[in-house]
Amino acid sequence: MPNNTADAIVVGAGLAGLAAAAELGDRGKKVIIVDQEPAHFLGGQAFWSLGGLFMVNTPEQRRMGIKDSHELALRDWMGSAQFDRDEDAWPRKWAEAYVEFAAGEMRPWLHEMGLRWFPIVGWAERGGSYADGHGNSVPRFHITWGTGPGVLEHFKRRVHEHISAGLIQLKFRHQVSHIIMQNGTAKGVSGEVLADDTAPHGAKTNRDEVGEFEVYAPSVIVTSGGIGGNFEMVRENWPRDRLGEPPKDMVAGVPFHVDGRMIGISEKAGGHVINGDRMWHYTEGVRNWNPIWPSHGIRILPGPSSMWFDAQGNRLKPPCLPGFDTLGTLQEILKTGHEYSWFVLTQKVIKKEFALSGSEQNPDMTDGGWREVLFQRVLTGSKATAPVEAFKEHGEDFIVANTLTELVGGMNQMGGGLIDEAHLRAQIEARDSQVDNPFTKDAQMAAILAARNYRGDKLIRTAKPHKFLDPANGPLIAVKLHVLTRKTLGGLQTNLDSQMIGANGQVVPGLFAAGEVAGFGGGGYHGYNALEGSFLGGCIFSGRNAGRSRAVA
Repeated sequence: MPNNTADAIVVGAGLAGLAAAAELGDRGKKVIIVDQEPAHFLGGQAFWSLGGLFMVNTPEQRRMGIKDSHELALRDWMGSAQFDRDEDAWPRKWAEAYVEFAAGEMRPWLHEMGLRWFPIVGWAERGGSYADGHGNSVPRFHITWGTGPGVLEHFKRRVHEHISAGLIQLKFRHQVSHIIMQNGTAKGVSGEVLADDTAPHGAKTNRDEVGEFEVYAPSVIVTSGGIGGNFEMVRENWPRDRLGEPPKDMVAGVPFHVDGRMIGISEKAGGHVINGDRMWHYTEGVRNWNPIWPSHGIRILPGPSSMWFDAQGNRLKPPCLPGFDTLGTLQEILKTGHEYSWFVLTQKVIKKEFALSGSEQNPDMTDGGWREVLFQRVLTGSKATAPVEAFKEHGEDFIVANTLTELVGGMNQMGGGLIDEAHLRAQIEARDSQVDNPFTKDAQMAAILAARNYRGDKLIRTAKPHKFLDPANGPLIAVKLHVLTRKTLGGLQTNLDSQMIGANGQVVPGLFAAGEVAGFGGGGYHGYNALEGSFLGGCIFSGRNAGRSRAVA
């Protein structure tokens, strides 16, 4: 019989919450998981992800000729994090612990659980400046067969096994509004029971209250996610000193339920948020032509060949290249006084280099079959994958033209007449002049040549250099790019046992946090920059730490 007491309460049924609950169940603990969304939303934001994991020195890397190591990965992480605050003490420890996990136990543990990975390792967030600065020195982005759902599948299975054993209860449509504290110690949570909702997975659901609830446990683990679906909170925390004013027009890379609601509730109970101004938003967002949640945006995962221009048609300067330095590029775009930018490319580039982030935009990998991957990505002639071609045809941010004059006309109609055709043509012609030789003075062309030295990029991610203005390589394509919200890099401060730490620096008895609400560990283990694959990896690692914590009663 379901009851309202347990050894631990997990607030949030996303990946971090499932990882924590599965580990607690393995220890014989009784767990109640509460979540404000319906049962078919189980898995939270991770369901919509591409399933990429940051792992180090793996068999997949070695088979691709990649030499990686714990030492190199830690250098890359610290160069990207740029920790510079007193409050970064715990985030730094979490970063060190995660890199050690990613270079050691992570892959064999997940492999034993049943996860498998696409054999070509992706090279994400390449940086582009100095060896001791931001970016991945080598490819480390391991895409899970089955993408986000393929990652969740195994944690769901473990949780359901414990449900069958009577150890775990799932309570959906339970919205927590209060963490019950007694003499400074957590005792449970209370809130509202929400009306049932049959909205499609990921869509906005109702907040109609039909009852109240209280559940009790000596340990409360908050795993409620970040703030990316709440534009008001994003703008409130926006780092104006570093990035300037937040955009008035943004698209959401996460569902509406990623609302940051539990952050304030946790603070009222004694938790403490640090690094709230650190966040991660993408510059390559496009409006979803078939949206699921409000302001639904999709990120283009670009190869290195698209030419990148600001709203006025000026080419962005290196390292503002596709796939190299996300926040550096965001800063440069916003400096122009405009909130959007443009990719200009050819059909040959979109065919080989455009991928769309998300499980639903990669049905071949989500279904996990080699036959479909080969059909979608190799055997389609001049066409890109079906989801990319659908965006090219239906997406409001895509312009396709046979001539540059037609392309500029479409860009000016969409963007307000800011592009001078002669200026744009001169920049593309200059770039095209660098194609005839295997050497170049153009930094982007050099990056393309370097990318093709990596077998994985040459096979599926980087088009052979060609002249954009040659009609044989057309049609020409322009894509209007928006700022797309995604990751919360700061969060509730925790120690390595995932215990919340209050503003006084002391542990709050009975309170824990894991996943994005904890900045993926410690209150911000990324520092200022994320190296990709560290969202799912951070949820898994911090959730596991919380579930294994001996501080859990």
